[in-house]
Amino acid sequence: MFSTQKFGGYLSRLRKERDMTQSELADRLNLTRQAVSKYETGDSFPDVSILVSIANIFHVTLDELIRSGEPTVGEAAILSTAAMNEPTAIAQNIEDIKGIAPLLKPSVLERASVGLARRGIDVTHIVELSEFLNDKTVIAMLENATDVEASDELVSRLIPFMDEKARYNVFEKILDGEMDWHLIKILLPYAEYLSSPLEAAVMEGALPWEALEMLREGWEEIHRKWKAEMQS
Repeated sequence: MFSTQKFGGYLSRLRKERDMTQSELADRLNLTRQAVSKYETGDSFPDVSILVSIANIFHVTLDELIRSGEPTVGEAAILSTAAMNEPTAIAQNIEDIKGIAPLLKPSVLERASVGLARRGIDVTHIVELSEFLNDKTVIAMLENATDVEASDELVSRLIPFMDEKARYNVFEKILDGEMDWHLIKILLPYAEYLSSPLEAAVMEGALPWEALEMLREGWEEIHRKWKAEMQS
């Protein structure tokens, strides 16, 4: 797995071998000295677009720079293609993405995740990646997930990262019978507009009458929390 600490240590050695201060390196990269310091300690990682500039400054190959962090073959391929602004390498397994997800932009991760979304992955990994991926990719991975049904825990953890459209997409799947209608309770705090379509769905027989009771209980719980927060 890629180590930002090992990468940072290598960067620090390169800089010192060139008798260059952190401020001097920062100036050449159009960054602050604090940013370079965090790179060297492993507290943060440069945007992949900067890797090429770093490699050029110290006259090392991009491959050498990336390998200093001891990445897996898959991680190295994704980082390298992203740094060169080439079509991002498709991840061959979930581990290729998990290790470097915090280091990459959502657009890069989306391209790297395409293969996994098409083949289907264990749904538990979607939760681990949802913080770093955009809504469209998360939904695509959820739709293509294999073996494991969407659980209350999964949806409740994904909802904060979804926009309104993505949340309504989940609601539509509930109406179509593709997801458990009990998940409405989890959706409700994030989508006040669900009340009317939910009531209509019950009247049309798309949802059981118990869903209305869940709606009522859900709103009562939300109002209790709002009241408690206002009084605190």
